Amino acid sequence: MGKKLLLANDHVPGIKGFEVYRANGGYKSVEKAVKTMSPDAVVEEVKKSGLRGRGGAGFPTGMKWSFLAKPEGVARYLVCNADESEPGTFKDRYLMSRIPHILVEGMITSGFALGATAGYIYIRGEYFYIVSILEKAIEEAYANGFLGKNILGSGFNYDLYVHVGAGAYICGEETALLESLEGKRGNPRIKPPFPAIAGLYGCPTVVNNVETIAAVVPIINDGGEAYAAVGIGKSAGTKLISASGHINKPGVYEIEMGITVEDFIYSDEYCGGIKNGKKLKAVVAGGSSVPILPADKILTTPSGEKRLMSYESLADGGFASGTMLGSGGFIVMDETASVVENLHTFARFYHHESCGQCSPCREGTGWMEKILHKILDGHGTVEDIELLWEIQSKIEGNTICPLGDAAAWPVASAIRHFRSEFEEYVKNPNNLKKVRHYDSVNQLVSA
Repeated sequence: MGKKLLLANDHVPGIKGFEVYRANGGYKSVEKAVKTMSPDAVVEEVKKSGLRGRGGAGFPTGMKWSFLAKPEGVARYLVCNADESEPGTFKDRYLMSRIPHILVEGMITSGFALGATAGYIYIRGEYFYIVSILEKAIEEAYANGFLGKNILGSGFNYDLYVHVGAGAYICGEETALLESLEGKRGNPRIKPPFPAIAGLYGCPTVVNNVETIAAVVPIINDGGEAYAAVGIGKSAGTKLISASGHINKPGVYEIEMGITVEDFIYSDEYCGGIKNGKKLKAVVAGGSSVPILPADKILTTPSGEKRLMSYESLADGGFASGTMLGSGGFIVMDETASVVENLHTFARFYHHESCGQCSPCREGTGWMEKILHKILDGHGTVEDIELLWEIQSKIEGNTICPLGDAAAWPVASAIRHFRSEFEEYVKNPNNLKKVRHYDSVNQLVSA
């Protein structure tokens, strides 16, 4: 069994509650930080750990923290991005609903490190049932002296709030999230300035993902070097993976970075192989926004080595033959799946979720959805495939936020690796399935 740092106690009865969580080592990182460490020392431990952002970008967390401006007399904020809206990703939902106190603890310890006066957990609207779980955990933390004024007699004052979004994917982008948190329309901001300089209410702000903040707990408990010793190279520690699709054991798994993709898909410890004895066709490794790879390229690198579940190995080969770990939304497709149909579902999603601020994204996502629908409806041409390629190339890199890239990369990779499937829809439309009410990927990720 691989090492577990976040989900080690998820099976313990009553772990949602403060008493059981505390009895299993909960809030030790807060005690250690506020009683024996300086804020800068906590930041240094996170730097030593090699922890990278678990929300998709993979940026070094300690480095991001060190960018935080510290003007005299100006409030600082820590914001948790719990707006988990990426299709195929549900690991933050699992963590918050099963072990809410690990997020609360991580918010307190991280807030201390940053010198923050308050923390906010921005949670997506569809996670309404988790809101009460988080709020209860926060109330328990207040009641036991871990939140509020003079925490554990340290002189550290810190308040924590839950803010519910309205279900917009765009609010997963950190500046759109801040706009929404301030009560405005969730449009991404032009950067610079970055949130570390002018974030929430114009004050220095750090925005981190749920899993990233939770990982601070074992880092401070065990030390940054111990955390860095888990995993491989610059992909340190463990990673929560949301596994779904045509596999025998869909669910959330905590893996040590560096296991092979093959082991993750086929071992009984994790996904348990492909359902019904079918063959592997393709994998979306990090949520809907990352490039899809066919079976041969997801299992091996361009040099012929086994591909690993790590930032570097999955990216090996660039977008020509590689992909991204992203948020860990691991969607497996067997030989019966239609890449074109699933791509249409993704395109429809990104068209619907575009905020409309940038013309390439606003117009391009709509055109990609329409062209894919035309192909699936039996009226496509070879020229449509070329037009799809041209449109995605005009979107990538030309928008304020990464949603444009997120919409373009699946289209580019699907055409790059599965062009023959697109051509088959065009040449023999009567022999293929027509569009199926946009539900193919929804079925895949419904676990």
